[in-house]
Amino acid sequence: MCERSVNSDLEWQSALDLDGLTHRSHFFAAVRNFLSDRGALEVDVPALGRYTVTDPYIDSIVTMGVHANGFLQSSPEFFMKRLLASGSGDIFTLGKAFRAGENGANHNPEFTLLEWYRVGWDEHQLMAEVAELVTFLQPSLGSLTISYREAFLRYVGIDPHAATLSELQELCIEKGADQWAGESRTHCLDLLFNRCVEPRLPDGLVFLFDYPSCQAALSQLHRNREGQQVSRRFEVYLNKLELANGYFELTDAQEQRRRFQANRVDREAAAKMMPDEDVKFLAAMDAGLPSCAGVALGVDRLVMQLQGESSMAKVMPFNWSRC
Repeated sequence: MCERSVNSDLEWQSALDLDGLTHRSHFFAAVRNFLSDRGALEVDVPALGRYTVTDPYIDSIVTMGVHANGFLQSSPEFFMKRLLASGSGDIFTLGKAFRAGENGANHNPEFTLLEWYRVGWDEHQLMAEVAELVTFLQPSLGSLTISYREAFLRYVGIDPHAATLSELQELCIEKGADQWAGESRTHCLDLLFNRCVEPRLPDGLVFLFDYPSCQAALSQLHRNREGQQVSRRFEVYLNKLELANGYFELTDAQEQRRRFQANRVDREAAAKMMPDEDVKFLAAMDAGLPSCAGVALGVDRLVMQLQGESSMAKVMPFNWSRC
């Protein structure tokens, strides 16, 4: 047995027995060895920082300090990019990340994140390495690589890059989301993806690339084969569950500032906390981030999927309900 049954009298115990703890330890060691053997340096970055992300879809956990407030980091990305700008070369971290308001079968406020960067690579090279890592851990998995556009054409019947906003809003209404009639392009695409695409993805590994430009986040933009402007972003799914998110990383400091400002507008519209821009990260961008690709992979979700479990709580020693 790797998991203990839930019993209110035993909530002080770990959800995992010794076999489960041993499996998790060996799993982490295998991940570290995979990347170290391929020349990536494991780095140690802070879990607590003065700044946090401005992404309107991520809510950070605020800490109260004697001298100043801080944030538990939702990703090591900004610290890692400061190392990259300092000349670190290929690096990875395997550690804890934190997000407010995330709890459930596929979420926990504190979770284990594997994030790594390859200097001189593009997103397709990194997608190939993600596939190598996951199939190294479980060789029997199949894999499909498909563009975001192809997935929408196949499962929704529209070109997501060419459709007008009104067409997307009408489709959302058809799917039963009347309240989305006035929503943004990004929100409409998210709803259609979640309702029409994600549930119909095949089992195994699926790589989606060339996301809409409105969902670029921290990735560069380019033209796809159809001449449409798209973001050089990819996501990885395993058995229909989102596993990883990666970019051919944005290196333009001024464009980064513009996106931070756009995020602030979106956060203000949603009445969310307005964190200050990370000036140290922006200084690193000004100094010069090398051309690179990066990816963040949810380790607890990966373990859950590879073990055939239905909840992250079954593969974590202490999920939130046991804390």
